[in-house]
Amino acid sequence: MNISSANVTVVSQYRDSFTKAVSKNVIVVVLGILINYINAGLIHTFCKHQIFYMNPRYILFIHLVVNDMIQVTLTLIMFIISYILYKINVSICCTFILFVVFTTENTPLNLACMAVECYIAICFPLRHVQICTIKRTLMLIGLIWTISMSSALSDLFITLATQPLDFHSQVFCLRQTVFPNPLIIKKRDITYSVFLVIVWITLFYIYFKILLTAKTCCKDAKKARNTILLHGFQLLLCMASYAAPQLTDTLQKLSPKNYTDFLFASYIIVQILPRSISPFIYGLRDNTFNKYLKRYLLCKVP
Repeated sequence: MNISSANVTVVSQYRDSFTKAVSKNVIVVVLGILINYINAGLIHTFCKHQIFYMNPRYILFIHLVVNDMIQVTLTLIMFIISYILYKINVSICCTFILFVVFTTENTPLNLACMAVECYIAICFPLRHVQICTIKRTLMLIGLIWTISMSSALSDLFITLATQPLDFHSQVFCLRQTVFPNPLIIKKRDITYSVFLVIVWITLFYIYFKILLTAKTCCKDAKKARNTILLHGFQLLLCMASYAAPQLTDTLQKLSPKNYTDFLFASYIIVQILPRSISPFIYGLRDNTFNKYLKRYLLCKVP
């Protein structure tokens, strides 16, 4: 019995009581709706004002917000389905998993791009307009999706080549259930490691460069330094998604009766918490964005 089938067996054997299942789903739904409501306000504010959608910084930010909304919505649906239907069609599960992987791998790359834009704005202010154009920003977003899609779709191709999926079968929807090939796990670990090393080097380099600039008196540089720190903290939370499968498998072996609780805690920490930080980075800390955002969140007429 491989790890994925063992996990499914444990989940089916130690399913939550009705009260616990309802409590978990209520918590998840409330958090998901709250995050998506705030993010929807951010998107609405962005689309309504030219000052935002003509600025590369806000374009990258709103791409991160849209990315977060997609991930929160899909993982929320998958969480609820796991309790109501338990098993779903393989093709539907595969679609969900692929889009979740796309958005998961987009996040660190998007954070790195936002940090680079911040670095250019602070350290090369006179060249910022020439370097950070709308066209280049949109091309950068396209590159981010191309990289993440290439990485995730390769999992599907490897599975179809080595272990064809039965698209009419019903499965408990987990990534390791749909893509069980050990080669995929090794590739995933290597890919994530490369992503994280590149992003961390970028963040550290930019942080210290901005730190030097901040010492020279620039008020914007000090705020940018704090923004980079927030990016770093968000990246730390995103990194939890890479360690979560191994950790939950280890905890499942130690205490199989609490495996569903471990999955719930992992979902909150790995999927919900990192997505709750994005609105604070620019949405609430940025004076311009905050001024317009309050009107829509509080339903005020301009």
